[in-house]
Amino acid sequence: MSDIPFTLDQLRILKAIAAEGSFKRAADTLFVSQPAVSLQVQNLEKQLNVPLFDRGGRKAQLTQAGYLLLSYGEKIITLCQETCRAIEDLQNLQGGTLIVGASQTTGTYLLPRMIGLFRQKYPDVSVQLQVHSTRRTSWGVANGQVDLAIIGGEVPAELQETLKVIPYANDELALIMPSSHPLAKVEMIQKDDLYKLQFITLDSQSTIRKVIDKVLTRCDIDTKRLKIEMELNSIEAIKNAVQSGLGVAFVSVTAIEKELQMEIIHRAHIKDVEITRTLSVIINPTRYRSKAAEALIKEILPQFSSYPDHLEMEYQSINNNRPKEIIPSPVNSSSL
Repeated sequence: MSDIPFTLDQLRILKAIAAEGSFKRAADTLFVSQPAVSLQVQNLEKQLNVPLFDRGGRKAQLTQAGYLLLSYGEKIITLCQETCRAIEDLQNLQGGTLIVGASQTTGTYLLPRMIGLFRQKYPDVSVQLQVHSTRRTSWGVANGQVDLAIIGGEVPAELQETLKVIPYANDELALIMPSSHPLAKVEMIQKDDLYKLQFITLDSQSTIRKVIDKVLTRCDIDTKRLKIEMELNSIEAIKNAVQSGLGVAFVSVTAIEKELQMEIIHRAHIKDVEITRTLSVIINPTRYRSKAAEALIKEILPQFSSYPDHLEMEYQSINNNRPKEIIPSPVNSSSL
């Protein structure tokens, strides 16, 4: 084939259908009509001379050729977005877009402060904050869809050689309970007291839940004996449940600053138990980094870091080892 048999619009439509699972929902997200989406797919299949969707089921299911085109299409779209950001950079932070990723706690309580400071200094830069699981966020950085991210969990094993992981800050996790709870009057509770409490937690697969379980186990606390009253899907929901007297919970100290000041919840201290985790900045050294990303890393991140000197040293090392001209090598996103 001498000519490229597809357009960027067709690739965007293919990606939207794969993400939404139907032609109609894809049309809604793209703000076009469903017939227009169907016509573009028909033209694309005719140009490639292969079917891209299995039309036998209720859900739009990609064929093998469809999956192949989607895989390469995502890389093409990402490179086009990188190109646009690089061109926007010529305006020297007078425009452009910065995309920052985060896991749940950092994205809800830490990143908004950083972005607020950044926007005060560079009001013309559009900032997007994407809050997802550590795994999904890591893949976004690896694929160039996210400029950089701050996460609280471990980078997936398959990406550890691709991404640069820099220790950023210590995050302390606290046991909180209703202010009216009998143990709220005790200065220091004992480990055995934990087995008498009703816990409210995140899902068992969440990063914070896994960190807490590991630390408690190291402190000779049997996590299987803890009574899980309910599992919720957000820190805010957990805090509200604790305030309502439904149980106790472990949450990041950064998430309860206002509640502690207002004395609407109580932070309990456990004898001989301290639960901390390390937050990390993740960067893809081989990807293009905009001037906006560089400014965030150099000017804003150190203000919130537990290791500002180490952060600067590690980032300088990345820049020193970076080739003068970088040709991005997209990571296979099929593992997502």
